[in-house]
Amino acid sequence: MAESAFIEVEVVWARDGQAHLLVLELRAGATVADALAAAAERTGQVLGAEQDAGIWGKLQARDTVLAEGDRVELYQPLKVDPKKARRERFAKQGARRAGLFARRRPQSKQGYGA
Repeated sequence: MAESAFIEVEVVWARDGQAHLLVLELRAGATVADALAAAAERTGQVLGAEQDAGIWGKLQARDTVLAEGDRVELYQPLKVDPKKARRERFAKQGARRAGLFARRRPQSKQGYGA
């Protein structure tokens, strides 16, 4: 079976609260950067200049070569640090209302929930 000169990939990004998906046909040997450039050219939008990119949920360098069926994703930066948010939530709720101490059955040992 002969190899095809083209591969089909998807490019996915979010903008203005909406997810966008674009299916592209690129030359074999195309990179993540090539896919983003082709998507930007086709949509007229600037894609991923400052954002991290990956393939199927795994962070990848822009020079990573794509394979047939890959899904190139642009990742949004976190708005809140998850560790900081958890600390603040715990401080606000207090130790008795969070984690293992949130629900306690009568007659159960301390630290064991429902």
